[in-house]
Amino acid sequence: MTLRHLPLHDGWTLGADGPVPLGLPAGGVPATVPGCVHTDLLAAGLIDDPYLDDNETRLDWIGRTDWTYRTAFDWTDDGHDHADLCFDGLDTVATVLLNGTEVGRTANQHRSYRFAVRPLLVEGANTIDVRFTAPYTYAEELRERLGDRPGAYTEPYPFIRKMACNFGWDWGPALVTSGIWRPVALQSWNGARIASVKLLADLADDGVPRLSVTLDVDRSGDRSPLQAVVEVAGERAGVTVPAGQDSATTTLLVPHAEPWWPHSHGEQPLYEVTVRLGGHAWQGRTGFRTVSLEREAFRIGVNGDPVFVRGVNWIPDDCFPARLTPQRISDRLDQALAAGVNLIRVWGGGLYESDDFYRLADEKGLLVWQDFPFACAAYPEEQPLYDEVAAEARENVVRLAPHPSLVLWCGNNENLEGHADWGWRKELGDRTWGHGYYHELLPAICAETDPTRPYWPGSPYSGSPDLHPQDPARGTIHIWDVWNRADYRAYADRVPRFVAEFGFQGPPAHATLRRAVSGPLAPDAPLLTHHQKAEDGNVKLLRGLGDHLPQPGGSFDDWHWLTQLNQARAVAFGIRHFRSHTPYCMGTVVWQLNDCWPVVSWAAVDGDGRRKPLWYALRAVYADRLLVVRDGALHLVNDADRPWAGTLCLTRHDLDGAVLAEEELRVSTPPRQVTRLALPPSVAEPADRTRELLVARLGEVRTVEFYEEDTRLALPPAGYDVRITRSEGDAPAYRVEVTARTLLRDLALFPDRLDPAAEVDEMLVTLLPGESTVFRVTGAVIEDPGALGTRPVLRCVNDTLAQGLP
Repeated sequence: MTLRHLPLHDGWTLGADGPVPLGLPAGGVPATVPGCVHTDLLAAGLIDDPYLDDNETRLDWIGRTDWTYRTAFDWTDDGHDHADLCFDGLDTVATVLLNGTEVGRTANQHRSYRFAVRPLLVEGANTIDVRFTAPYTYAEELRERLGDRPGAYTEPYPFIRKMACNFGWDWGPALVTSGIWRPVALQSWNGARIASVKLLADLADDGVPRLSVTLDVDRSGDRSPLQAVVEVAGERAGVTVPAGQDSATTTLLVPHAEPWWPHSHGEQPLYEVTVRLGGHAWQGRTGFRTVSLEREAFRIGVNGDPVFVRGVNWIPDDCFPARLTPQRISDRLDQALAAGVNLIRVWGGGLYESDDFYRLADEKGLLVWQDFPFACAAYPEEQPLYDEVAAEARENVVRLAPHPSLVLWCGNNENLEGHADWGWRKELGDRTWGHGYYHELLPAICAETDPTRPYWPGSPYSGSPDLHPQDPARGTIHIWDVWNRADYRAYADRVPRFVAEFGFQGPPAHATLRRAVSGPLAPDAPLLTHHQKAEDGNVKLLRGLGDHLPQPGGSFDDWHWLTQLNQARAVAFGIRHFRSHTPYCMGTVVWQLNDCWPVVSWAAVDGDGRRKPLWYALRAVYADRLLVVRDGALHLVNDADRPWAGTLCLTRHDLDGAVLAEEELRVSTPPRQVTRLALPPSVAEPADRTRELLVARLGEVRTVEFYEEDTRLALPPAGYDVRITRSEGDAPAYRVEVTARTLLRDLALFPDRLDPAAEVDEMLVTLLPGESTVFRVTGAVIEDPGALGTRPVLRCVNDTLAQGLP
């Protein structure tokens, strides 16, 4: 039993199968595999960067064109009886030919493919052609045959098993790709080979780690028994594949292994697993834990401990996923980790992410909620789609099952709500819409293939098809009336069990906008509005300021600052409210962590990887410990594994910093609980709401609360002193110390305005007169360090309400 693996990533060319509006060379252009048509044309200098200006609008033809990838490779008969041409991912509708003979067809981006090709190989040069049918052609023809289905967008994405947001979303461009987007290789083998290994790692009833291994094999003609060996953490077990069969399962206890935990609850021990069959070895890695879900409360438990989910939604981090490197994924997940996030929801309009994504989540202790790829539309259940969905689900459940970070399978995003509330029923008539996927096919596959994890039919969902999917007393809800219609204070009007989506928009970093838009930066500038995909998005941004913050007038700098700040405040307000209701509410999943391109959106980290003010606000409200003032009380939220005890200081100040009233209380909050304390009358009600504030402090945790909205506060003109020093050493770093002469509301520093590579460690700091804070700026040499202490680099709310000078 031997196996040879020959990568086939070199020497590819790309050509169009028909007329295109540019001059392609007769022999095509060099192609990068893995990759896609857009990135190959971009590398050849034939198209402009679709992420810049409005270049996207001139590239629609790419998704309506048939393309061919072609390469040649040398092969010599090495004595193997079998040879398979293996594609880890083809995007999407392709015909594969070897030496001019068709070996297979594909129609699913979410699957891998293996084609037996040994009889077609010849000594010396061999050619591979991968002919891609235009995604629009395939999807529109299937839509015509099956009948249209309603959805959030008119694009035909429900009719093709491809990343839905490739067709555009309210935060993303329409860049409809084709290409060999994951690795390709020729595998040669004799005798028998390991076809797949499914690992299910959990804890037995007595808490001992346990591993179930299912081995699937491909055989030559010999159907005799096969002997394999499994090794993990010092334990070893044999697996016998019986004569005439192709699969076997064994279960072994691993008593020396330790449980895996999310980072908010413990450590992340991981264990290498090796399966050997003759000369063929399969290697993987897993961790041991149990997962539970209380359905009505939607309370996720790991190893028997309930977890308050501090989550973020994840979209594909690039419209062209082949460009994502392990380092880039790691950087993005590190940004989530540093913000206190403990769960990433992989949203249903995107992908089953790469192996690197889940490997890194395992290592970092980030829980993963995985949507199956269905979003915001009615999906046909007819063939060929039904069998494609079944095949992709089975493959990906097996592929992802070893990862301890994965704790939930979810059937879809918002399709159950769409059917209930978006007028779909009348439009659908008796046509299929996905019910059979979410309530029959997918739960059956999960129950059979991965019984160690819970399955949830969709989000929002209330636990039963007979209940409205947005019942806040059960399951998960999504809150979008706040962004679309209501003031963000409306978050406090409800107490849900679990909020799986909610968010508020804000523009990306100034340097990100400046790179993406070549024209003037103004909210209504055409090139900037092209990077705002939400319906009436800029109108909603300004309306959302409400009475919280002033209207920016004609100043782009004020518009940028105030809308970014309002995004941070809106989301933080919601999280504080929901966390204060723990354990009735057991999770918030913010829309969204990341962007795929430079855009005005709901993201905390923009398309260039820069942290927006929202990210800093998330770090504060997703901390283990939080003080929340609500309904005349102070809520001590302790999501740590130790009691939170000490002297609570409550101080009412005037805006000049003078102490008007002060109370001290000895308090203690048990681990993973919330304590509610009524505010003493002396600090609960001010004498003048427009000129006073409340400071609460317990240990290192402090919160500053105002009794009125900023537009009604008598905030003074900003007065402060700035001291800037550069640190010694090779890496440039600047220490920006700001000392307040007046109260400073939400002080923020934006060093990217001086150098796109510059970053700051802190933001949104409120100072009383006489207090100081230090910002640390890294990543770049600042030509004029003094500019770090001036507008528009250094901002606070005061300077939008009163024209103060430092």
